[in-house]
Amino acid sequence: MLVHFDTLPNTSRVWVYQASRSFNAEELEEVKNSLNEFIQEWTAHGSELRAGYDIKYNRFITIAIDQTMAGASGCSIDASVRFIQDLEKKYNIDLLDKMNVSYKQGEFVAYKPLIDFKKMAKNKSVSKKTIVFNNLVTNKQEYLNHWEVPAEESWHGRFMIV
Repeated sequence: MLVHFDTLPNTSRVWVYQASRSFNAEELEEVKNSLNEFIQEWTAHGSELRAGYDIKYNRFITIAIDQTMAGASGCSIDASVRFIQDLEKKYNIDLLDKMNVSYKQGEFVAYKPLIDFKKMAKNKSVSKKTIVFNNLVTNKQEYLNHWEVPAEESWHGRFMIV
């Protein structure tokens, strides 16, 4: 059951997928339509999942499930990963590579391999105050409050030299 992301409780489980580039306007509309269709039909062991999504900066797709009605099962999670893999193929984009980092440079969102981000931290091209995207958040509350944070407040902070 597709619901608006804002109506989901803060305890809802989330998965954040960062794109290796921004979606253009046409792609974004197609992605939204695909998400609407996928979530509307998404189930766990035959039970409807009350779920929604959020897209930020034209490149982060966040899917959330209200687990008070029905929780995600292994099969339903697999289905969502296959859906994301289909988006990757269709748009020639990376969404599942967790070895990349997105961070802000002013209002621009930059995307770098983790190894390059580590080098940038060592060279002080990014600092503990650099805004990063912590895609390891697990629920909507964390997403709303601890997803877009200074590096020092995220796992990224371990690479910052004091």
